[in-house]
Amino acid sequence: MKKIIFAGIALLFSLSTAVFAEPHTDAALEHANAAVTHGKAGHADVLVEHAFPALEHTMAAALVAKGIAKTHLDAAAAELEAAVEHGKMGHADVATQHAEAAVAHLTASEAK
Repeated sequence: MKKIIFAGIALLFSLSTAVFAEPHTDAALEHANAAVTHGKAGHADVLVEHAFPALEHTMAAALVAKGIAKTHLDAAAAELEAAVEHGKMGHADVATQHAEAAVAHLTASEAK
């Protein structure tokens, strides 16, 4: 009986960590999509304004994520860092490519 209770508690705990990651992942995806939109319009400075909060939310989600979701969130964070870096240099096209890759990873991290 104790094993069943322990397994139930462990299951609930593992599910609750995913719940904490979701709001951050949703916010990161929203900002990353906005970064892509502005990057395609050639606005590198506005891309950075959205890519940076997307990066912050992605890192917050990665802190509580596990497994494949964490792998995708870590990859998205790396892509967003590159997007911010290139955006600050005025390279809207390269920054947009990194932001698009981040969107793909963020979307994959939400797949259930």
